[in-house]
Amino acid sequence: MFEFSPQSRRRMALFKANRRGWWSLWIFVALLVICLCGELIANDRPLIVSYQGNLYYPTLHQYVETDFGGELPFEPDYASDYVRNLIQSQGGWMLWAPIPFSYDTINYDLKAPSPSPPSARNWLGTDDQARDVMARVLFGTRVSILFALLLTAISTVIGVFAGAIQGYYGGMADLIGQRLQEIWSGLPVLYLLIILSGFVEPSFGWLLGIMALFSWLALVDVVRAECLRGRNLEYVKAARALGLTDSALLLRHILPNAMTSTLTYLPFIVTGAIATLTALDFLGFGMPAGSASLGELIGQAKRNLQAPWLGLTAFCSLALILSLLVFIGEACRDAFDPRT
Repeated sequence: MFEFSPQSRRRMALFKANRRGWWSLWIFVALLVICLCGELIANDRPLIVSYQGNLYYPTLHQYVETDFGGELPFEPDYASDYVRNLIQSQGGWMLWAPIPFSYDTINYDLKAPSPSPPSARNWLGTDDQARDVMARVLFGTRVSILFALLLTAISTVIGVFAGAIQGYYGGMADLIGQRLQEIWSGLPVLYLLIILSGFVEPSFGWLLGIMALFSWLALVDVVRAECLRGRNLEYVKAARALGLTDSALLLRHILPNAMTSTLTYLPFIVTGAIATLTALDFLGFGMPAGSASLGELIGQAKRNLQAPWLGLTAFCSLALILSLLVFIGEACRDAFDPRT
């Protein structure tokens, strides 16, 4: 049975002792789970349809109108009175999500011009294209968090590898790596994205790849310093004298100590990734047009100053996510502080 070492248990206890960071972690996990289940919370299709004693799942499968006694071989508009009457005429029923809109659903039944204020049907109002703000925030938050987590994972792998090579071998490997790192970090990322957006249509994978080329630089110096210090420790020299290979030395003895300081940076890298994606979406160089995005919501708030709920929703969403990540990062910093 797997057991944590005494040092790991002590760090866990220190992390829990920071109540703000501990509860922030649970709130962030709950928020992530809610966003991952976004289709069950906000959807313009019913979750379950009962028709003639059979159950249908429109969120998982695509059906046509003729499946419910209609005349057209196309996907039905489940919210229309015609489809409702077809299903109810056979004693059927539909189970809807709490928010009957998806992030790209246009509400044609608004009682006020868009952007419309919050109401019982649109909890946070609608944007200037009559789309439900609550649904767009839910899916936009999911995109931002997943983008940040994937970018952090990729950056960690590249940054730890580059820093370990430079710190462990030193010499020319360290000298050349540092000069290449200085040149690479001097490239204007924003201008590069603007130029490339004229040739390639931005997408989730495209943005992730471009940002991963530069975000790994934040971890190189930390890992490099730890490896430079760790390679001269007595137990490392003893392991090398016993014939342990370089890769085994790095993986078993040096990198575990280097990861201690690296882990404290990860929440802040996630925070930076979310802020970067939001800024790119705000400037129009982020996700494709129409995608759910917090940055696009900020842009709408700027263009529609008469609709303050747009700006307040975007501000509260970003403030909540970034604050939770900062509190988690502070708790990690306290837990891995070598003075404790």
